[in-house]
Amino acid sequence: MSMFCYQCQEAAKGTGCDVIGVCGKDEEVSNLQDLLIYSTKGIADIVVKGGLDIASLGKTNEIVLDSLFKTITNANFDPEAIRAQIRQNLEIRDDLRNVVEAEFHDAATFTVSTDASMDAKAVSVGVLATENEDVRSLRELITYGLKGYAAYAQHALNLGKEDTDLYAFTYEALAATLDDALTADDLVALTIKTGEYGVKAMALLDAANTTAYGNPELSKVNIGVRNNPAILISGHDLNDMEMLLEQTKGTGVDVYTHSEMLPANYYPKFKAYENLVGNYGNAWWKQKEEFASFNGPILFTTNCIVPPKGETVKRIFTTGAAGFPGSTHIQADENGQKDFSQIIEMAKTLPSPTEIETGEIVGGFAHAQVFALADKVVDAVKSGAIKKFFVMAGCDGRMKDRDYYTEFAKELPKDTVILTAGCAKYRYNKLPLGDIGGIPRVLDAGQCNDSYSLAVIALKLKEIFELNDINELPIAYNIAWYEQKAVIVLLALLSLGVKNIHLGPTLPAFLSPNVAKVLIDTFGIAGIGTVDEDIKLFMA
Repeated sequence: MSMFCYQCQEAAKGTGCDVIGVCGKDEEVSNLQDLLIYSTKGIADIVVKGGLDIASLGKTNEIVLDSLFKTITNANFDPEAIRAQIRQNLEIRDDLRNVVEAEFHDAATFTVSTDASMDAKAVSVGVLATENEDVRSLRELITYGLKGYAAYAQHALNLGKEDTDLYAFTYEALAATLDDALTADDLVALTIKTGEYGVKAMALLDAANTTAYGNPELSKVNIGVRNNPAILISGHDLNDMEMLLEQTKGTGVDVYTHSEMLPANYYPKFKAYENLVGNYGNAWWKQKEEFASFNGPILFTTNCIVPPKGETVKRIFTTGAAGFPGSTHIQADENGQKDFSQIIEMAKTLPSPTEIETGEIVGGFAHAQVFALADKVVDAVKSGAIKKFFVMAGCDGRMKDRDYYTEFAKELPKDTVILTAGCAKYRYNKLPLGDIGGIPRVLDAGQCNDSYSLAVIALKLKEIFELNDINELPIAYNIAWYEQKAVIVLLALLSLGVKNIHLGPTLPAFLSPNVAKVLIDTFGIAGIGTVDEDIKLFMA
């Protein structure tokens, strides 16, 4: 076995990738990512045992977030970028260790002098280094939750918002995954606590985005093209989006959003840019053919890269935690600013996008917009016009069994409304599902982190209807997952007391039978069945 990874939904054979990742990462990248996480845990071990002041750590806090983010599925495929991050972590770790006297785990003491010694160490510290299956499962579940909220916290940080408590818990939880004295029960409690901090991270990012760009509002987004050279921006980072729009203003170069960047079109500040045309394409996994027809350069601000081939590699630029060998990476300067001029100049030399569809899609239903419609929504529920809401947030993916979500949306009774966030929406956001008294039957809150809005909406409805339990609401949860940002959304919902969530298209491979049983027995977690069976169950 040259590698082992089972952090995403497409884990090979439903158990784990042990030769090459389904995502496309090879054994070198996979093992180096394991070592990067291990070195990050070493920093945490020192911070926790040394009782270090979190606020005084400054840049270290940011580097820990970045280290976690770089290992999310489909974020960074560049082994040299990961090696550089490991070396940086070890320098930080050793500087911190020099001021703390304590007994540390190996993660805080190992050394690597050459690439060969780094590779050798990387092979020995992966997922399977924890022998007990249940402890391993819980440690990985916690780690994946941390990776997910690190992504959200980093986006917030890029907009000037941070929370020292989030950093403190990150160190606490990472260090705990090294502690052999902790029982499975201890780790279950820590898992739910991870969800609580996931809520904090999503709330922080929501505040950062809305402070900078206004509250998302009901919007019609163009999915056609104009006859101008153009740049396609993918990923999740709205700060990068703003910088690109500013730098392309007046250049004759258009900007189109792709996949999880679609919700940028809902923010008032971005809607004011004439050079923002709309959205091109669909979910991340269709990018190979859609990047070919787009013709222009593509900027990846975060994860969701499908390893490109041929000439497309030269048209791909990465920034932030993203990276791919052979593409150009754009670094921020000391003030956080990025120079996208080379992308703009490339766009001017390439043909305009080939049109692949026409029309509009509707979105912008984050919590502020839904609250503005609250009277209308409440009246529709009280009158029976809306019988049930279905939360269908999460991720899309390549597997054929994800057609289930398209068929589920088609077959839902006409008196139901879908609440969505994340790229899962591409399975049904272009279907003619109509509306209920002017309320669209698909309410898109935004990116995966905007699942926070769906929780806020549910809590508000609980208050309006004067219910004692969030689970008394006419809301069902049928969520698709793919990677670690979806994991933290799930843990966040569990921490809020939401039960009976259906998760698909398969349950995570990293859940051992015993850990899965705990989640099933305690929270009612379930998988999916057939469309007809599940609709009958949900509507009962």
